[in-house]
Amino acid sequence: MILGVHGIWNYKYFRENGSEEAAAAAMAEDWAKALGRNDVGAAYYAHLLHRGTAMGADDDPARLEPGAQDLLVEWAELLQPGEHIPQGPRTRRARQAADWMTRKFGGAARVFAIAFCREVHTYLSTPDSPRRLAARRAVADAIMRHRPEVIVAHSLGSVVTYETLWAHQEHDVELLVTIGSPLAMPGIVAPRLVPQGGGMPPRVKRWVNVADVGDLVAIPRGGLRDHFDGVEQDVEVVVGQWDFHTAAGYLRTAEVAGLLA
Repeated sequence: MILGVHGIWNYKYFRENGSEEAAAAAMAEDWAKALGRNDVGAAYYAHLLHRGTAMGADDDPARLEPGAQDLLVEWAELLQPGEHIPQGPRTRRARQAADWMTRKFGGAARVFAIAFCREVHTYLSTPDSPRRLAARRAVADAIMRHRPEVIVAHSLGSVVTYETLWAHQEHDVELLVTIGSPLAMPGIVAPRLVPQGGGMPPRVKRWVNVADVGDLVAIPRGGLRDHFDGVEQDVEVVVGQWDFHTAAGYLRTAEVAGLLA
């Protein structure tokens, strides 16, 4: 049994299906199609991090909370080593960061970046926030319900899964596959993890990390082995120029299929 744990931008499953259970079932169906197999379940938590966005907020960094604006600036600076967003008011710096991403990667990247910072900040803002604990509980419940041999965790889902497997040590996992993971992202994710520097969770037997060469989230580019004890391998893939971070893009690669065979 394979359990998928999603990343950001997945509230649509809850909106379209009306409940956590139905959202998880719909997501599992999509992941199963991408993998070409039927032994796939899903852990769903997007509704627990959803803050609601006003019209026009998807591409306006001024609508982000201050902490999320700071993440956007730090992220943009990680993507352009040696350059820095000029000092000034936080909102102005966030807009400059978003404008740089638009020029560099296009308008879709801007919307994605704002959504990423909003959800990551919501999850990581405080170590024991109710939203963070509830997301971990949702993943832990899915693990106990499905009892998977393999967990595939995408993007922010790799962060939630990492913390869940440390906090809820009730089930052995043969293989953890992280795809498009920001776990080692300096300044933004890594120093906020619980636990920090914990390495491979106790009841996980193998951990393999997969990252597209152009994934804006999977930084630093070297992968996770140098940052987390126990990571067996960093696998580099080419998902596609416009599909570098989607879960479906990763799941369709030959490398991921080979790991799950």
